[in-house]
Amino acid sequence: MIDRTGLADFLRRRRETLRPADVGLPAGTRRRTPGLRREEVAQLAGVSTDHYSRLEQARGSAPSESVVAALARALRCDIDERDHLFHLAGLAAPARVAGGHVRPGLIDLATRLVDVPVCISTDLGEVVWRNALFAAVSGLNELRPGRDSNLIWRWFTEPSSRERLPTADWARLSATSVSDLRATYSRRAGDRDVTELVHDLLERSAEFRELWQRHEVAVRRADRKDFQHPEVGLVHLRCEVLLTPDEGVHLLVFFPVDPAEDGAKLDLLRVIGTQHFQPAT
Repeated sequence: MIDRTGLADFLRRRRETLRPADVGLPAGTRRRTPGLRREEVAQLAGVSTDHYSRLEQARGSAPSESVVAALARALRCDIDERDHLFHLAGLAAPARVAGGHVRPGLIDLATRLVDVPVCISTDLGEVVWRNALFAAVSGLNELRPGRDSNLIWRWFTEPSSRERLPTADWARLSATSVSDLRATYSRRAGDRDVTELVHDLLERSAEFRELWQRHEVAVRRADRKDFQHPEVGLVHLRCEVLLTPDEGVHLLVFFPVDPAEDGAKLDLLRVIGTQHFQPAT
């Protein structure tokens, strides 16, 4: 059963221990309460301010698993605090192996890489955190828990997700995504989240079915991604993937292929392309 009072108290206490700088937000002025504001936590977690406020007030509907996981990331909970948060919400804590939990230290590292696009994703392709420059380059301006922010799901089910990638690269990127997912599927055979994603992709995408039947397996440790940005043009990037297998998350860092030309375009995007960035975990 949900412990509404305990959940409300834990959320408030965690919120008050964080500074805006801890989560990549400007300090601003006239901050009358310690820590983050409620609307800031809600924004970071991708939930409505009203829903989050009700949780802190020990009322309203019970949070879902995806909302609790997003709140744990937004509040920079370590894995023990995350499990406690799930317990207070009356939910079973996710498995600790490949559970998609992002350690606060990994986010701290990512927030220091301000001059290149960076994102953190689960081993199934769900982006759980990204910086302003990645949002500007990729067009992924909003993060929501679940498949709305899953790069593999979007790639094979939403044609609009490919608009910023050159058509000539589509076949290669599709094959790379499937071979990497096949490696995760083999490593985590029987895990519900893996089997459900693969099953649904097989039903939705003929391209995915054809690639899946090839049985090609390869963990993606590096890649090349070129983005066609509507304002600065084509940006050539090389992607380095840092793996954290215990938590099942990847840190993806995109470096300019040509430091002069592509680096200059990233510098320009830092100025013109991030005004509408919505910080998220």
